Order: sequence, then structure tokens, then C-alpha cells
Amino acid sequence: MDLRKLKTLIDLVSESNVSELEITEAEGKVRIVKGGGALVQPVAAPMMPPAAVPMAAPVPAAPVVEAPVGHTVKSPMVGTFYRASAPGAKSFVEIGSQVKEGETICIIEAMKILNEIEADKSGTVTQILCENGQAVEYGQPLFIIE
Repeated sequence: MDLRKLKTLIDLVSESNVSELEITEAEGKVRIVKGGGALVQPVAAPMMPPAAVPMAAPVPAAPVVEAPVGHTVKSPMVGTFYRASAPGAKSFVEIGSQVKEGETICIIEAMKILNEIEADKSGTVTQILCENGQAVEYGQPLFIIE
């Protein structure tokens, strides 16, 4: 039997729930029996008790503190975010810009249609959360207005 074929069969048995495989061909007969499963369990047991996992839990809590303060303008659709009406044109808003409710603040291109996105609150733009030309998802934060 071809050595590559034998290796493939061994890999298939080791990765499956099959505990035994026997194949008979013209060249001969091969029987593969999975064993040694009990040796894996003691290795996994010592890895669980270390206190490293509980110590790591407080670290991810830090980003919650950095949540943006103010009103979040979210994308109403999936598309491509543009800060200006055309390449090279002046951006609709910059950080620090005063906006009025209903004022156009960006464009999202979806299916070759340019959709003007308006501020849904009056205030000052404190953060711009997307890069020009970036793909955005429905509900993705675009701006923070205070």
C-alpha cells in the first residue's frame, strides 16, 4: 500500500470518532486502531487550575470606560463612507464643526447610489469614527455629536 495513502488513513482515523479501520486491497491488508485517548485527559487537567484566566478578566473591562460621550450618529445602511461630496472636495464636517439637525454630514454610497446622511441632533462634532472610503455596516457608529 502507498505510504501517502496510509498516512492519510491514519490522519482520518485520528481526527474522527472512528476507533478502528480495516482495509483490504490486492497488495495486502491494513488495520488501524485508535489508542492512547486516555493520555490526552491528564494533560488538559493541569492546564485548567492556573489562576491566569481570572487575572485576565479585569483587563478587557478597560475599553468600557473609553466609551464615547455624546450622541452617536449611526450608519442607516451598509455601504461606503465618504466625508465629502466628491474626491478633493471639502469635507461636510470636521472635528469641532457645529451642525444643525437635518444638516448633511457625510455620504454613504450603496449600490451606486449616493445617500446623504444628515445629523439627527444639533451640536458639535467631537469625533469622526470612520475613514474616508471605508466600508461601513448598518448601525456602525459614524460620528459623535455633543
